[in-house]
Amino acid sequence: MKRRMHSDRGQVAIEYIGFVPILLFVALCGIQLGWVAYVHEQADTAARTAARVEARQGSGGVAAGKAAVRGGLTADITVTKNTDAVTASVSISINSIIPGLDPKPAKATAVMPNDDPKVTGP
Repeated sequence: MKRRMHSDRGQVAIEYIGFVPILLFVALCGIQLGWVAYVHEQADTAARTAARVEARQGSGGVAAGKAAVRGGLTADITVTKNTDAVTASVSISINSIIPGLDPKPAKATAVMPNDDPKVTGP
C-alpha cells in the first residue's frame, strides 16, 4: 500500500479564516451606507413636513417635522419665514457601526411658499 502525501491539507480552512474579516468589513460598509442613505431621507422628509405645516398653518412646523422622523433619531429643526416663503432646515446626527468612522450629520433644507392666511390674506 502506498501512502499519499497531503501537503495542502487544511489550506482551504486557512484561506477562509483569512477572508472572513474582509467579508465582514464589506458587509458592515454596506449596512453603514444604507443607514446613511436612510437618515438623509429622514432629514428630507422632516424638512419638507416642517416647511409645509408652517407655511399652511403659521405654526407647528417644528413639532410636525420631529413627528415625521423615526423614533430613534433626534432631529434639530429650525424654521424661518417671511411674507413670501417658509424655510425649514434639519440636521440629524448619523451613528456609526464601523469603528473609527465619524459620518457628518445629515442636513436638509426645504422651502415652501407662505400660504398662511394671516400673512397673505384671505
